[in-house]
Amino acid sequence: MDINELNSKVIAEFRANAGKVGGQFEGTPLLLLSTVGAKSGAERLNPLAYLDDGERLVIIASYAGAEQSPPWYFNLRKNPEVGVELGGESFRARAQIIAEPERSALFQAMVAQSPVFADYQAKTKRAIPVITLSRLD
Repeated sequence: MDINELNSKVIAEFRANAGKVGGQFEGTPLLLLSTVGAKSGAERLNPLAYLDDGERLVIIASYAGAEQSPPWYFNLRKNPEVGVELGGESFRARAQIIAEPERSALFQAMVAQSPVFADYQAKTKRAIPVITLSRLD
């Protein structure tokens, strides 16, 4: 199954069950991130693990440890206003790429919640970007 097919199934299950999914993502806090394509201008939707950091949500541009960041990362760099679906709620948010030393602290907090992110970092030489999402009211 390719990544687009997998994402489509996760998105459908997420929306049918108020943000809960099973399979390999069971028990993992997930959100849906809507970005505007940096080159295409088309809307893109990706399911992502997140960490609740009080007023912010934290997402990680791991791309499963690939040598480059995922396409959605480049989209939000160009267009930092994004859409977020969390549980049964949808809202607009501002994405911010986090610099050191906060990047490492938030990354380690995500690893504590979802240890697979340590495996992703071990696969690549790049410092995996950490992004916060702050609700726009």
